[in-house]
Amino acid sequence: MAGRPFKAADRTIPGAGSDRRGESVRRPSWHGSDGATVLEALGARSDGLTGDEAAERLRRYGPNEIPQERGASWPVVMVRQFHDPLIYALGVSAVVALALGRVADGAVVLAVVVINALIGFVQEFRAGRAIQALAQLVSQPATARRDGIWTPVPAEQLVPGDVVEVTPGDRVNADLRVLEGLGLRADESALTGESVPVGKSPRAVAVEAELSDRSSVLHAGTLVSAGTGRGLVVDTGTHTELGRISGLMHVAEDTRTPLTRTIARLGTTITWVIGAVALVLLGIALARGYPVADAALAAITLAVAAIPEGLPAIVTIALAVGVRRMAARRAIVRELPAVETLGSTGVVCTDKTGTLTRNEMVVRRVWSPAGEVTFEGVGYAPQGRVLRGGAPTSVDGALAELLEAVVLANEGRLEGDGEYRHVIGDPTDGALLVAAGRGGLSPVAMRARTRRGLLPFDSEHQYMAAAYESVTGQGVATYLKGAPEVLLAHVPAGQSTAARPVLERWTGDGLRVLAVARREGDDVDAELGDGDGLRLLGLVAMIDPPRAEVVEAIAACHTAGVDVKMITGDHPATATAIGRELGIVGTSPALTGPEIAQLSDDELGRRVGSTAVFARVSPEHKLRLVRALQRGGAVTAMTGDGVNDAPALRQADIGVAMGAAGTEVAKEAADIVLGDDNFATIRAAIEEGRRVYDNLVKALAFALPTNVGEGLVILVAVLAFPIVGGEPVLPIEPVQILWLNLVAAVTLALPLAVEAKEPGLMRRPARDPREPLLSRFVVARTVYVGILMSAVAIALFVGATVAGGESLVDGERPDAGVLAEAQTLAVTALAFFQIFYLLICRTLKQPVRDIGWWSNPQVFVGIGTLLVLQAGFVHLPFMQDLFRSASLDPAQWVLAALAGAVVVPVVLVEKAVRRRGRRVLARSW
Repeated sequence: MAGRPFKAADRTIPGAGSDRRGESVRRPSWHGSDGATVLEALGARSDGLTGDEAAERLRRYGPNEIPQERGASWPVVMVRQFHDPLIYALGVSAVVALALGRVADGAVVLAVVVINALIGFVQEFRAGRAIQALAQLVSQPATARRDGIWTPVPAEQLVPGDVVEVTPGDRVNADLRVLEGLGLRADESALTGESVPVGKSPRAVAVEAELSDRSSVLHAGTLVSAGTGRGLVVDTGTHTELGRISGLMHVAEDTRTPLTRTIARLGTTITWVIGAVALVLLGIALARGYPVADAALAAITLAVAAIPEGLPAIVTIALAVGVRRMAARRAIVRELPAVETLGSTGVVCTDKTGTLTRNEMVVRRVWSPAGEVTFEGVGYAPQGRVLRGGAPTSVDGALAELLEAVVLANEGRLEGDGEYRHVIGDPTDGALLVAAGRGGLSPVAMRARTRRGLLPFDSEHQYMAAAYESVTGQGVATYLKGAPEVLLAHVPAGQSTAARPVLERWTGDGLRVLAVARREGDDVDAELGDGDGLRLLGLVAMIDPPRAEVVEAIAACHTAGVDVKMITGDHPATATAIGRELGIVGTSPALTGPEIAQLSDDELGRRVGSTAVFARVSPEHKLRLVRALQRGGAVTAMTGDGVNDAPALRQADIGVAMGAAGTEVAKEAADIVLGDDNFATIRAAIEEGRRVYDNLVKALAFALPTNVGEGLVILVAVLAFPIVGGEPVLPIEPVQILWLNLVAAVTLALPLAVEAKEPGLMRRPARDPREPLLSRFVVARTVYVGILMSAVAIALFVGATVAGGESLVDGERPDAGVLAEAQTLAVTALAFFQIFYLLICRTLKQPVRDIGWWSNPQVFVGIGTLLVLQAGFVHLPFMQDLFRSASLDPAQWVLAALAGAVVVPVVLVEKAVRRRGRRVLARSW
């Protein structure tokens, strides 16, 4: 049956009124229309559909499924690993070397390409599982009324018009318009960010109500936490709120990280520069009379020497080490570049519940006409744990009567013993039971009294009531707890007048307040009215308290130039109070979701910088906020735990999900998962990210001079060395260059990836994402160290040939043994040069003593490993055959070491001059 056009309070919305072809019909607002109107609009009945009607609607609307996103196939992921300018250059070099008959050279270069591709493949091969996790939220069977009987129906076969029954613990399979409800409450935190279960009832709400205020609808993916009810399926699949968020996941862009963008720019620049220099060298070689093949080989050799083959490996290793260290800090990294991205983060947008707060419902204050008491150190966690810590709070008289009432007007119960107990029921009821126990009352003993009646909490009347016999059995009283605005309207005026200032003060502090009252008799269903004997016992204030360690972590972020913004689905007053307590304070007041919706992108961009607290926000609002910050140039991190956070988590430069309380959807959309759901861990991760970036720059500043030096060796050889027998004489063979580049990168650059952090790391401002990976300072050092390195290699090579009785100017090719020995000496000197340069590079600008000579023992392990490998290169016969090397005597080893050590005084002088310059500049300011 097709839904008929609806005349009043209607709007055109794709949904249950749309068939699988996407054709829209006129339909009412489900939450803003009464049940009868919704039934009529869908052509449905309160006793459900027949099997034939359900089958016809399933054909029309399609299955109740959210399409799953499939990740790239493994061949596609593998091919992607070769999409890199440096890889292109290496591949061309290998092909040309093979074509020229240099099989060993070409094979080694191809091996480098394949190894780098395999490393990238292992890291990237992940399916796109965020949408799959969404689909799993609605995969449980439902109980629907078909052909007049209640029957289990697979979730994917639910259709608009089905009538579904829900009970506590049920996962809602589709968007349901509530038709009946008894004490019905739903945990919507994953969808809206609201930290407490929401009451549901058949009563229609305003058409313009926000998602968190639509109490007449049960949304797909939420959990029934209390009560029972029946609902009419109004939206299925992609037309549900959950499906709409799935659509936002596709809208959100997979942004490239700052490191990814920087590495890409660096690789492109290096490739173009090397290509241009190689072409110039080719022309020079041809002009000097080189045969075409030898001229091409010289150009290829220069390219192999200058290309940092180890760069992809260095980046991967540095990030992988950061992943391991962050795992030790309970931050699980799902994408390698995310390690560094946190280090360059300028803004952290954080959820409130569970991240900044303990995700526990705590009774903070109680008030009765006799006085006020503050509770500390007791809480209830939604995972079911009740902390027993803290000293008892002594209460008596009116306050004791108040706590007695919240135990009796309570449907929760405590189970277990020891440090933690479990609460069965609503988090609010659990917090009240614990507070009563802290006040010296025994909930179990008090409930031994006979209960004469119970009215469960319902969102329609906004309170619950329970009637109990007195301890002596000589009388019955009804205890009520609920919304203060409801109960205070029906107690004597004097009691209401005394309570309202307390209520205003507490709500201004962001506390959630309940009123508690009593009347004689057992008629729990009696309507509230004036003069019916209702007496106010007092007020109870609860809050999800901030984590103690978060205050320090946020202050540390501010010191480090990282702005922290709270984005939550909670009430603005609550969010503002928590933000103020944590030190999250902007120059503008809190901005709410409805206000965000009224702002243009430009207006939002101007407001977002000065605002620190955002409340009552929807998934679309979070997505817009992240994009606004990114348009302003900020590297933005987003934390969250719910389905509603997933689009923003994916959009952000770095998505951080909560591991303990977070949904699978949020975890799959994020780059990092926090094992302890604690903002203080984010602060530690930012510090680790900065250290990773520092160490990556150190590794590059260490490795690149090698490429510059080796490239200069080849350039000088082509310009000045003789061509003998149609073949050029080279101080270092191409395969020897590859040996140095790869072995040094692994043994020496790797230890830099675990180097100790620099002093003052978290006192620096956030790094500008547009800042090049290699600063002018690093480029300058790369050039002069590269020149020094090439001079050392050429000088030793020339000296060794002369010592061997050969001359490079007599037109004869040096003896093969003398040539191999001279080249081996040059390579060994370059190995020692890099060892000494490594020791200086442990800190780029400060003396090594500032971080401690022995703070990183891996440096000395790497040096020892390189010396062993270099000894094999020099003396093992099979390596001599492969790399065209020759044995050296002890005196030659000493000579190579002394030649390599010349870099030490040169760089130490440069460091001293730079430090003195900074001190002078600081004094001048």
